[in-house]
Formats: sequence, C-alpha cells, structure tokens
Amino acid sequence: MNSPLKTAANEVIVHPLKQKKSPSAELSPELKLVQDALFKHVGKPIPRKEDGRLITGEGRFSDDFSLPGQTYAAVVRSPYPHARILGINKTEALASPGVLLVLTGEDLRADGLKDIPHNPIPSTNFDMKLRAKDRSKAFTGPHHLLPTDKARHVGEAVAMVVAETAAQAADGAEKVLVDWEELPYVTDTAIAAEPGAPTIWDEVPDNVFIDTTFGDREGTDAAFAAADHVVKAQFHIHRVTAVTMEPRASLGHYDPGTKRYTLYAGSGGAVRQKNELSKVLGIEPNELRVLSFDVGGNFGARNRVYVEFGLVLWASRKLARPVKYTATRSEAFLTDYQGRDLVTKVELALRKDGKFLAMRADNLSNVGGRAVSLSPLSKGSGLITGSYDIPYATLRARAVFSNTMCTQAYRSSGRPEVTYAIERLVELAADQLGFDKLELRRMNLIPPSAMPYTNAVGSVYDSGEYEKNMDRALEISEWATFDARKAEAASRGKLLGRGFANYVESSIGTPKERAEIEIKDDGNIEVVIGTQPSGQGHETSFAQVVADMIQVPVEKVWIVLGDTDIVSVGGGSHSGRSMRHAGTVMAMASADLLAEGRKRAAELFGSAEDEVGFEGGVFKLADSNRTIELFELGRRTRSTHGPLRVVRDNEMHTPVYPNGAAVCEVEVDRETGHVQIVRYSTIDDVGRCINPLIVHGQTHGGIAQGVGQAMWELCAIDPTSGQPLAGSLMDYGMPRSDNMPSFKCEIAEVISPTNPLGIKAGGEGGTTPALATVVNAVVDALREFGVKDIQMPVTPANVWRAMNSGRKASSGDIYE
Repeated sequence: MNSPLKTAANEVIVHPLKQKKSPSAELSPELKLVQDALFKHVGKPIPRKEDGRLITGEGRFSDDFSLPGQTYAAVVRSPYPHARILGINKTEALASPGVLLVLTGEDLRADGLKDIPHNPIPSTNFDMKLRAKDRSKAFTGPHHLLPTDKARHVGEAVAMVVAETAAQAADGAEKVLVDWEELPYVTDTAIAAEPGAPTIWDEVPDNVFIDTTFGDREGTDAAFAAADHVVKAQFHIHRVTAVTMEPRASLGHYDPGTKRYTLYAGSGGAVRQKNELSKVLGIEPNELRVLSFDVGGNFGARNRVYVEFGLVLWASRKLARPVKYTATRSEAFLTDYQGRDLVTKVELALRKDGKFLAMRADNLSNVGGRAVSLSPLSKGSGLITGSYDIPYATLRARAVFSNTMCTQAYRSSGRPEVTYAIERLVELAADQLGFDKLELRRMNLIPPSAMPYTNAVGSVYDSGEYEKNMDRALEISEWATFDARKAEAASRGKLLGRGFANYVESSIGTPKERAEIEIKDDGNIEVVIGTQPSGQGHETSFAQVVADMIQVPVEKVWIVLGDTDIVSVGGGSHSGRSMRHAGTVMAMASADLLAEGRKRAAELFGSAEDEVGFEGGVFKLADSNRTIELFELGRRTRSTHGPLRVVRDNEMHTPVYPNGAAVCEVEVDRETGHVQIVRYSTIDDVGRCINPLIVHGQTHGGIAQGVGQAMWELCAIDPTSGQPLAGSLMDYGMPRSDNMPSFKCEIAEVISPTNPLGIKAGGEGGTTPALATVVNAVVDALREFGVKDIQMPVTPANVWRAMNSGRKASSGDIYE
C-alpha cells in the first residue's frame, strides 16, 4: 500500500521518499562528501572519550554546582490528588530560623510570571496531527510554576520556601499552612474518560481533550465484514517512571549588575529550556544562560521544563542571591514526568489462510493533570500496524486528563505500547485460530520490495529487511533447540517459556539543528552542537563523524555541548534524533569547512579553487608538490580571514523507522511464580552504525528498561485514596545486574535513504519489543494452566494468581 500520506485534514502530502531523483542527479556537497568518505572511524567500536572524566568523579552534574552566598529551596506539595487552595498562610514559616522567602501562586500572579509554554502537540511535518474532537485547537491545561486555584495531583508544588540551609528550608516548608478543600478525584485512565468522572479542568468537562481518528474507516469496515476471523483484545500498559541515577536539581542565579539570569540544570536540551523559561520570566532569551553539562539519566523525563527550574530563577531575582533546589528520591518518584499509561482496544481481521486484512484500534492516553507532551500518543498512533502489511486500519486516538502526575515521552515514546498491542494480538490470533505463531507473523511481514512502505495510517517506513531480522533473531536465540532446554528445566521443577516479537519504531524529533566547526590554533577541532547527551556517548560518536568527514584523527575532534552562551541553536536529544540530525548537519558543516579551506588554500597557492584537492587532512595544488595541512592553513590565514570556522543550519522533517526482532526465554518457578529471564536475543536495524560499542550499550540499556516495565516497575496508585504507593526504591522494582542475563545482540545495517549518513537510530530499539517479548514468554510458560494473558508487571504474585486461576487472571480482557 504505497499511497500519498493523508493527514487528518485530508490534505495530500507527497512524502519526500517518493520524490526519487535519477541516479545521474548531481549530489549535494554534503552527500558527495559522505559518498567519498573513507570511514576510518565510523563503524568502529572506539572507546568512549567521556568515560575517563565520568568514572574519576570529574563529571559536571547539576547538583555539583554551588555559588557564593547560595541559599536553598524546599517545595510545599499537595497531599491530595485533587483539592482547592482556599488560602496559604506563610506567617509561621517566615518566622522560622533561616527562612528568607516564601513564594506562592498569588506572588507569582502579582509578579506577572507566565505559564510554561510546553507546546505538547508534536508539530513536525510528518507527526500524526492530533486535535480536539471538534477539530479545534486542543486545550492542554496551563502549567504555572505554582497554581492559584487548586492542586491536580499528589505532589504538585503549591509553595516554595527559601532559607540559608537546606535543613532550614525543609523545616520552613513544614510550617507553611495550606487551607485545602478536598475535591472528587480520578486516577484511572479508562474511568477518567467515562461520563460523570470528576472534572480536572472546567474547560474540558469530560476530561477528553484530544479525539482524532486516522485511517480509512470505510475500507476497514469492509475488510472486517469480509473477514473469516476477527480477534479482539484490550490492554492497559501502566505507568512507570525514569528513576534517573541523578535526582533532578537546579541552581538559579540572577545578577543585578548585568541583569542576566543563569540556570544550572540537567536536561535533554539546554536551548529549549532557555527559550521556554525566558517566556515564563517575561525576558528576552539572551537574558538567560542555561548550563546543562553531564546529565545523570534522562530517558525523556528531563526533556521538558520543571517548575523548580523557573522557581529558583524567580526566587534568586527577589533575593539577589543564588537559590538551589535538589529533589529527594521520594519527590522524584512523585513528580518526575512519568511514562506510558495507555489503554488500547485492538481488533484484527484475518482471512482463513491467516492473511491480515484490517485492524482497528482505540488508544486512550492518560496525560495526568495537564498535557506536557502528546508525543507518546502521536508516535504510537503512526505505528499501530507494526511490522505487518495490513492494508486497512482505523485508529481513534484520545488523550484524557486525570489526577495524576503528568506523563511525558519516555524511552521509545509510545512505540512499546503499540508494539505490545499488535504483538500480543498476533499471539492471541495464532492461539485462537490454530496458526503457528512464527509463520503467521512471517506471512504478513512487509517485504523489502515494498519499501518505502506507506502503512494504513499514513506512516512511510523508509527501509528494512524484516524477515531477515526475524530469521537471524531465531537463529542466535537457538529457537530450534528450545524443547531440549524446556525438558531440562522441567527436571528442576521449572516452567520454560519463550517469547518472540517483531518491532518497528520511528524517529522524528525537533527538525532544526546547527553545527559550528572551528579549526583551533592548538591543533584541535571544536564542534558546537545543540543535542544534549545523558550517557549516549555523543562526545565520541559525533567526533567519529567529523573526523572522517575532515580526514583527521578522532582524538583531535572535541564536542562542545550544554552552554547556551555557546550553543545558540539545537533541538536537544529525544526521539532518537541526536545522531541523525547532528550527523547530517555536521556532514554539511564539514563540506562548508573544506570549501572555505580550499578557497583559502587557493589564495595562498595563487591558483583557482578547482585546482586544489584535499586528502588526508592536507590541501594539495594539482600537478605540483605544494601542500598545506588543515591546521597550518587555519593558523596562517587567521590574521587575514579570521578563524577557519563555519556555521551550518539544517531543518530535516523526514522520519526514519528503526526495526528489528527480539526473543526472550524465561523460567517460572512452579511453587512461587518467580520469573527469571535466562536468555534474551535481539537484532536491531539502526541504519548506518557509527559506533557498535556505543550502540550495543544503548541496546543493553534499552532492553533493561523494557524488561523492567514488563517484570517489576509500576507507579501504583491506591484507588481508594488516590495516593501513589511507589515513593521510594523500597516500593518500586528495578532491573539490576543480578536479575538480567547476558544479552545476545546483533546490529543490522539497512541504510536509510532519508539522510546523508543513512542513519536510523539505535537508542530505543532495545525497549520497543521488550514488553511484548517478556509477556509472550511468560504466557507461553504458563500455557498448561490455561493462561492466555497476564497483566504487567509479571511479579511472582501476579504469576502465582494466574497459575491458580488460569484465564480468570487475564486482565488483558481478551474476548472472542
């Protein structure tokens, strides 16, 4: 099905992948540069340059920074999921030792501070276009630093106390008296969208503020009517949280002399934080400097502004002293942006021979008390059909408010949820209709000959060899010898199960990126880029790209990040965009740099530019022995032409679609229900792989994150009180080195035609199929007990109940 992409408004957009140039078309300089690159560093497992600094305690994390005269902040938070603020009494707190300032929403209103402009609806050219039911612009709920009307979730900040010490600030916060009026609340995703549920915002009485339908409804209905079989299911992919190693921290400083603000705060993108916070404060962006250096974990949770970032800046201006805030781990559990929380109803229509004919889906995303990001709903909406050639599909995508912490893009934003739905649905179809699970998948996979492939809701998959991935994953997992391992496990009283999942995910992200490259006099190359690593190894992999483009040793290339006085433009790191966007614009900037170098070399040689060649870091005049090395050229021409330096901007909207397959084997203890993963294998097509050592590390971390949700992690909420039950690491299960096996991971490189380096993405593929793969394995292990489905996380208690009640434990609500 290769039709033009249709938007929700039914405008037809010809996708760039359809606009194929003839082979003889002239290559742009950056494409020619990539084509001619020797790739001495790209594709090599070069050890990470940043690790020496990080493992010796020389990292620059947010809480590492302190300033002279610094004060400390503590936040007063709502104990209720929903409550009106009738008044806040500061008197006792202000009289507390060391307390300097108490700020409330009324103070914020008096000072004219604005709400955080999150802009939650994705807006690149090829994002799924989400709208309100009446097609108007959706109301997403203003996010003020401190509310004046009511709290909409447990833990919402309602006041901030600043004192001389952290302990004095905490004591003062205990003495802030809030007069609360408790209100009816709703925390459950499905219930929040039901008629009569408590209303979170008066502007949206039914809580559902996004309601958009995608696909071909008439074609879907006709295919279902003609189908021999229909299989249905409902799943709830619950909430998890990032549990970053470094709890969020921020240090704000206002300098009365320069009238400039400075913020130290780890994030996924300092430039975005600067632009949004300047609007909150009502200042010009150049009046705020954001410093975001080393970031101790992100996974999406740090990609949007937190209220404390604005609060410390505002408080610093009022006190004329620096103000620092560091979250406790319990505060992080309550108020870090959370992930997932999707209720999905899915139906699959099949022909009697197993061919998939059509699919229906109804996806309901719980955004919490206000919409910070709709990326999970949008990204997932484009991929409901997964890796399969399903001619027709219809999706209803809705977003609902509830009295819970805001959700945000969390590793592989929206894709693990829909992958879970389609892969569990295929398993159920095979089980109910008597098909082999692998063969049912294989016969419906999208073939390479169909690429670029437009799926039934308009997403255009750029490239991929899905069946090859499947075959290789089965091979390295030793699928064929499973029966012998199962028998051996049974001899020890264990149930061995195996699970398989295909996946395709997408990478779009903010479209704009800038690279600045300068040849320094000390023999190094400085590259300024606007992405923001949180462990991905950008300082190494980015250097590999530039080193090959400019033909210099990788040791000479240094990446500069995270200071908005230096990094003026950049989209940050999210949605697997970093290497694709940075690599593309760095290739373009490298072409510009060599063009400028050739121009300067020609001037020195007294020749025409087209007589100057470049190879091995050296400019050479044709038919002569005259040469000049790149760094020497920079030094010799600095006085007349300034530094050898270029700035290149690029805007790139076209998405890419990493893909792969995963296999998991689990042992289940018959007596206790304990699940142990004993084998895990993956194949991941990342396009061109810049550094396999780094990509494998990303895959391992991604698997752990997906497996963590499947097996242990849950932001549980008590339905009788609305109180979160996971407030510490005592209450929240996590993947650890002692409960994960060694992984078998291989990389596939099917080059993407959408960007000069052919990159897709490698940071999120490990997570995307993991939820489905683990649950498929556990259900397979419990087959003899009649278990058809099981709710994540597959804790011993959930598994034991399933073993003892069979199908009744199937909280996936399977129905014929």
